[in-house]
Amino acid sequence: MSVVRDLRVLLRFGNFRRLLGVRLLSQGADGVFQVGLATYVVFSPEKQTSASAIASAMAVLLLPYSLVGPFAGVLLDRWRRRQVLLYGNLLRTLLATVTAALMVGRVPDWLFYVSALCVTAVNRFVLAGLSAALPRVVDTERLVMANSLSPTAGTLAATAGGGLAFAVRLVVSDSDAAVVLLGATLYLCAALASLRMPPHLLGPDSALVHPRLTAALSGTAHGLAAGVRHLAEPRRREAAWALASMTLMRFCYGALTVMVLMLCRYAWSSDSNEGLALLGLAVAVSGAGFFAAAVVTPSAVGRLGPGRWIVVCSAAAAVLELALFLSFTEVALFIAAFVLGLVTQGAKIATDTVVQSSVDDGFRGRVFSLYDVLFNVAFVGAAAVAAVMLPPDGRSVALVVFVAAVYGAVALAMARFEHR
Repeated sequence: MSVVRDLRVLLRFGNFRRLLGVRLLSQGADGVFQVGLATYVVFSPEKQTSASAIASAMAVLLLPYSLVGPFAGVLLDRWRRRQVLLYGNLLRTLLATVTAALMVGRVPDWLFYVSALCVTAVNRFVLAGLSAALPRVVDTERLVMANSLSPTAGTLAATAGGGLAFAVRLVVSDSDAAVVLLGATLYLCAALASLRMPPHLLGPDSALVHPRLTAALSGTAHGLAAGVRHLAEPRRREAAWALASMTLMRFCYGALTVMVLMLCRYAWSSDSNEGLALLGLAVAVSGAGFFAAAVVTPSAVGRLGPGRWIVVCSAAAAVLELALFLSFTEVALFIAAFVLGLVTQGAKIATDTVVQSSVDDGFRGRVFSLYDVLFNVAFVGAAAVAAVMLPPDGRSVALVVFVAAVYGAVALAMARFEHR
């Protein structure tokens, strides 16, 4: 298989191997932690969860740290990125442990959300740092290949972490706190793995590094404005269009995620554990789609270019999502989960490649942090729309048609840009 051959080529780069190890452990821990939160909020037997409750939880967890995103970008262009990976994961180890303790203590929901919010806020620094550092460990010729395999491997690690969390929750211990503690352990392993790389390896260049926090934060507004102007330059216009397209596709994915949560919880199961098992299967099928994207995207981008590949992914999502979701049967929706995993990850690989290849190293942290902010706002907005449109059992023809229309609009707009 070409993906195996490509991986062998990349693994010859020792520093790529080390950075990939940190990514796998870190995103695997993310998967465990996120499933722990989801099962606590959505599938606890004592909770009667609604789409509005899910949307509220997403807003509490995602919107506030969208404010952190711009600061993360400015700091990533000034702090040693290796140090961000080290201390960020150590901090998440501590905060995840506190979150588990709050679950056991039956504290008010707002206190639990604050603790979980702190974990996900630090997550912005770590993920943006991993993406910004990738061009420092591979050469330019293999950047597309690295963007296909490294983020996809991280997504698969998150999926595997989620699967491990489901197994722990259903088989080993009927405790969401135990799942979150497992995530804390993996965060600690990611921090230790980052020590295998020298502090200066991942950049940025020494001339850009400002160790003092006050000095870095004082230039935040100017740095963000410079990053936006950098992205708006004519020769980086494709990156801006790709980011806009990926944001809308993320919106669609978020709306369908809330619908699947509600279907698993109420339409297809009689109790919370059965619904949790169905959700775990959906996550696994979607993970298979992510892996398929890693296999097909490099050759597709090579033939079509990243922009046209985004067109293909969004157009396929528009047609197949409409055809599969309208039946509201388990088999059809699991097929849809695979398709959406493939096209969403395929479009993301293409977008990452466009951004990394067209944005200068000194601006990558800021641009990728803005990328994360767009992702979060789109996901929360999707949850809010789903909360308005979804009935209690999750079946909504109107939502399915609306999401298909958004996918179609993305395909048409991106195709028009590529034609010009």
